[in-house]
Amino acid sequence: MVFEVTKISEGVVKPAEPTPDKTLRLAWVDRYPTHRGLVESIHIYRAATDPAKVIREALAKALVFFYPLAGHIIEPVPGEPSIECSAKGVYFVEANANCSLEDVKYLHRPLLIPKEELVPCPGPDDWEVEPHNTSIMMQVTTFTCGGFVLGLRTNHAVADGMGAAQFIQAVGDMARGLPEPLVLPVWDRQNFPDPKIKPSPIPELPVLALDYVILDFSMDYIKKLKSKYMDFSGKICSTFDILCAKLWQCRTRALDLKHESEVNLGFFASVRHLLKLNKGYYGNSIFPVKVTASSKKILNSDLVEVVNLIREAKERMAEEFFKFAREKIDTDPFQMTFNYESVYVSDWSKLGFVDADYGFGKPMLCSPLVNNDFIASVVILKAPAPLEGARLLASCVTKEHSMEFVKGMNNME
Repeated sequence: MVFEVTKISEGVVKPAEPTPDKTLRLAWVDRYPTHRGLVESIHIYRAATDPAKVIREALAKALVFFYPLAGHIIEPVPGEPSIECSAKGVYFVEANANCSLEDVKYLHRPLLIPKEELVPCPGPDDWEVEPHNTSIMMQVTTFTCGGFVLGLRTNHAVADGMGAAQFIQAVGDMARGLPEPLVLPVWDRQNFPDPKIKPSPIPELPVLALDYVILDFSMDYIKKLKSKYMDFSGKICSTFDILCAKLWQCRTRALDLKHESEVNLGFFASVRHLLKLNKGYYGNSIFPVKVTASSKKILNSDLVEVVNLIREAKERMAEEFFKFAREKIDTDPFQMTFNYESVYVSDWSKLGFVDADYGFGKPMLCSPLVNNDFIASVVILKAPAPLEGARLLASCVTKEHSMEFVKGMNNME
């Protein structure tokens, strides 16, 4: 069977009521060059009745509150992009698939439907705003037997992961008939530090030809490792800490590097708590955490000792962030090293996407559509319902090292 997606309608959804006509300045972190682009994701629901109509109408209502998302990015001064609240609206597509979600294995990787058919990809004749200046696009694809997929493209310059999740939760609130979102949006970009440090230029990215693997971890296994860390340190650790330590150690072993080689682990952490931002803040509020060690150190350490390295780096983050905020450093802390010895992790499990309910229940799976040959990366997801635990989407080793990496990750001893 050939699986096909047919567009039923596409166009613009504007705010349901008049919204302010103004230009809003983005924060330093929003303006960072690598954030100027659309992040693609799919959100899979088992069953619904006329989901495109429900979401389209709710989107128009939510945009009254999140009116900057109905605008677009402008850059009157080079290097200083802002949001023009023009009420242009959000590009929205309604589509139907000729199969059930079960037929395409609930879109678990590898995708049996090209991602370009699941997210909006309008041409310039359909949508005159360039993708890197677009705030958000949405597509609802209904499958036979009642399931549907919400395909999102959200601009990282306008909202980080928590912010984007806050918005689609608000769309869900309106779809369920609430008079306003449970969490009202707050712009307040001026509350994020605006130091004079210039962002580093975007580096050249290597072509690594990375393999793509999916790894599942049960809650029992995660709890066992947390208990082991508690016995070791007398402290608690997170699922993120455990999984990062395991993948860093297994990956280092698979790469078979010289013992003196440096290996790097990087991820972004929220700093909302450090800045005491309003709960409704939906802009970027993140700061990088970087951990570096010798290959020998990672290989010769017990897993709980690797967890300790990660937790120590997280604890240093607050001090490093405030140095950045108070301009006590003169180098760009967001600059990353993109080589094969470095791996980057994103945690999607607690952003809030899994809580978006349009009146049909919560999604069974939310996943970014990330798969590149430039950056060794891993995404941590909440395991798809009805499973409990965590799922890792790993694109972090070449085929040469993939078998050894997967073998290590699947060792649950």
